Amino acid sequence: MRKTAIYILCLLLVMTMIFSACKQREDRTDDGATTTKAVTTKADEQANDQDVFDEDDPLVTPPGTFPIAKEKVTFKVFTRQMPSVADFENNEFTKWYEELTNVHLEWDIVPGSEVGTKLNLILAGGDYPDMFLDPWAISGTQAMIYGAQGVFIRLNDLLEKYGIETKKMLSEYPLMKDIITMPDGNIYTLPEVDDAFHGKFGYKMWVYQPWMDKLGLQHPETTEDFYEVLKRFRDEDLNDNGDPDDEVPLVGYTPTNGRPSIMEFIMNAFIYTDSNLVTVDNGNIDVVFNKPEWKEGLAYMKMLYEEGLIAPETFTQDSTQLQQLNAEEIKIGFTPAATPWASLPQFMGDPRWTEYDAIKPLIGPNGLRITGSNHYGIGPSYAFAISKTCKHPAVAFRWMDALYEQEMTLRKYYGRPDQEWRYAEPGEIGINGKQAIWASLAKSGGEIDIPTDKSWAHIAPHYRSAEFREGQVVTGDPSKHTESVLYRVTLEKYFPYAADVNMTLPPLIFTEEQSAELADLDKTIKDYVYEMFARFITGDADLDAEWDSYVNQLERMNLKRWLEINQEAYDSKWRDLRDK
Repeated sequence: MRKTAIYILCLLLVMTMIFSACKQREDRTDDGATTTKAVTTKADEQANDQDVFDEDDPLVTPPGTFPIAKEKVTFKVFTRQMPSVADFENNEFTKWYEELTNVHLEWDIVPGSEVGTKLNLILAGGDYPDMFLDPWAISGTQAMIYGAQGVFIRLNDLLEKYGIETKKMLSEYPLMKDIITMPDGNIYTLPEVDDAFHGKFGYKMWVYQPWMDKLGLQHPETTEDFYEVLKRFRDEDLNDNGDPDDEVPLVGYTPTNGRPSIMEFIMNAFIYTDSNLVTVDNGNIDVVFNKPEWKEGLAYMKMLYEEGLIAPETFTQDSTQLQQLNAEEIKIGFTPAATPWASLPQFMGDPRWTEYDAIKPLIGPNGLRITGSNHYGIGPSYAFAISKTCKHPAVAFRWMDALYEQEMTLRKYYGRPDQEWRYAEPGEIGINGKQAIWASLAKSGGEIDIPTDKSWAHIAPHYRSAEFREGQVVTGDPSKHTESVLYRVTLEKYFPYAADVNMTLPPLIFTEEQSAELADLDKTIKDYVYEMFARFITGDADLDAEWDSYVNQLERMNLKRWLEINQEAYDSKWRDLRDK
């Protein structure tokens, strides 16, 4: 009995020491010294009445407390090399977060071009890391397949028990919860929330405003107005260099996927078009590229091409070649792109980007004016998973959950407080015109590809909500602040014409059998659509004479089955959600 009493007394002393340690966290000052400050959260207060030892894992501490593990825990993690991160192992955030959480990471860092191949080998071979931290490697279909097989563990119970920050995030972004919940009702992965308002409406058209001002022209409102402005750009010597033919009225590029960048903006004046080339009508999926309105849009662009208003390079050049057209002097009038600096060789580093302005979606001949919209573009949805071989999943989940907290996000994405970022002062204004939340102090890390050893940028989850992103302090002239320009242009010119979320295709989850069947069908059909889009416009194929054979060829490519598979996937997950 005496030995038992002594054991219990020692145990109580150890518990007291653990609770005391959990109340403190270390922060580094500007000069590199270490200071300690107390951190008290509501979860801390609630934890006072809880048993320290978790029934599933004796190493995990109560929700909301630090450190997360009572003893040092090492996890093997899989991710990609980021051009914006110079070093993960000897990284300031890596060191700081390990001290805070008592979790050490062993990194398996793969070149970005090899991530897909390496991930497939890992999943097939069984030599799993403890955590997957790559925001873009895992697809929704992989999440479902390998979740159902038990390779990725089910997170529902861990989320309910430990997900303090995760539950806050999902309550503010219920659409994200719909995205990450698999058809079987389980959650196997967690997202990186990166809600860029302007990114949801990325199919913009930019015009070189000095040319408009020189000609005394207003921004075009209709497809007919657009045609008239393009003709003026073609016929005038806008560079005053004696050569009226060196200006390019309208030019885009064609990326490696074969879809010309000119497609979405102009086609939206004729039929709703986004990158999926699909619309949803009362839960029924259909494609847009075999409809009479699509043919009408092709005829309009064919007319522009024949009159020398669309540059032939649009269908042959890549984005780098596009930028070379503007290398020495501005030669591009209009270019379709998500940003105004897309046609400049130095991107944001070229001050001429401020001279490009966006035009509104055009009104088509049938009165349609609509913005191609990606309502589901709120960040990589499958950015974190725990494998079945992880010995301490509760510790891993708590480690991840804390990253959704605002200061953790700032440290993980940008770096050290008061060095790479700071909190906003009262009266400082954010991108959205409201009281700002935070200010950037360094141009490195996640914003542009200057390698940093202070943060992880996009690797591992974080929570950059729309409110957070728009709460960045605007310094200097707002017309030269990139995020301010994109926010204003989107709010004023594109958001008012946004497509309804119910008519856009949500992220679909396919079974293994569906994925195998769909892979060839999707590539075959999309490649043919992109090819004929260019051929019809350039006159390589006769639009009037060959349209019917184009539609028939799509049917021979089994478009019907392609639609059936997509409809089945939609019905299994989204029909009930949309009916609510």
